Amino acid sequence: MRAFVLTAPGEAEVREVPVPVAGPGEVVVGVERVGVCGTDVEFFTGEMAYLHQGHAAYPMRLGHEWAGTVLAVGEGVPATWLGRRVTGDTMLGDGRCRRCLRGRQHVCENRQEVGIRGGRPGALAERLAVPVSSLHVLPGKVDATLGALVEPGGNALRAVRAAAVGPGDRVLVMGPGTIGLLVAMFARAEGAEVHLLGVTAGSLEFASALGFEHVWTEETLPELPFDAVVDAANAPHLPALAVELVEPGGRVVYIGLAGSPSVVDTRSLVLKDVAAVGVLSASPELGDTIAAYAGGLVDPRPLVAATVGLGEIGAVLAGRRSEGAGRGPKIHVDPAR
Repeated sequence: MRAFVLTAPGEAEVREVPVPVAGPGEVVVGVERVGVCGTDVEFFTGEMAYLHQGHAAYPMRLGHEWAGTVLAVGEGVPATWLGRRVTGDTMLGDGRCRRCLRGRQHVCENRQEVGIRGGRPGALAERLAVPVSSLHVLPGKVDATLGALVEPGGNALRAVRAAAVGPGDRVLVMGPGTIGLLVAMFARAEGAEVHLLGVTAGSLEFASALGFEHVWTEETLPELPFDAVVDAANAPHLPALAVELVEPGGRVVYIGLAGSPSVVDTRSLVLKDVAAVGVLSASPELGDTIAAYAGGLVDPRPLVAATVGLGEIGAVLAGRRSEGAGRGPKIHVDPAR
């Protein structure tokens, strides 16, 4: 089968690789759609921390935002899984440690991450083998595009729930990329007044086109009381700014990652009685994200600017936009192309 293989920083190719076989407790999925995200770009540039910590190594197969159909099942997996449309959890814990046994497999020290960590091949291929325990069934109303947006949507939903916003609350979302816009969508669905902070005119204009009226740069941001601030960006100065901007007694949620350490004055957290929460992984909210998409509570399909084939991924990771691509921040891949 064909797969996109990253061989070194800035070097990749589409290769013929062995077709995966479903081991005990596993299924093989025919991949229909895969999202390309910032983590994949960091692997392409060589900046991803896991490469330097020994958790990942080249050659590797990327792709952790995916949707597809179960084609084969391994020993111990009911045949009723065959033909089901599914997506899956990226985080695969060992199932034995204290964290896994407490339902926190997404922070298991020994975890694999599909297409990211521990040598587990990702979904940028025609087929993918994953544990059946990681699967979530997609209802008919959740097409392949939505299915491949479940993983980033789950991260965003976790951030919104950590922010604890609802009707009458005002939330500032820093960074109008895929995650930031998904956060904004889920926060709007909760009834909150949503403000977005960005840098480029294009990203802010796109956010406005999605119906968000309050879009700002740091220079134009008005002095307003924000009950919660969600940092979904990658600038190292924004975590401190989030604490500065949030109302006393409010909440700050960190879901973006900067390329260098950020400094936050914990005295401000204490003296403002602010709760600060970090979010890693969509795992706890995948099911609710699927339900939100199926029910039409949130429709993130406009975020997808283009769908390309395996042979075009290298250009996407290098920062080149596909010809005819829309304004959205997300690129999807159809491995059958």
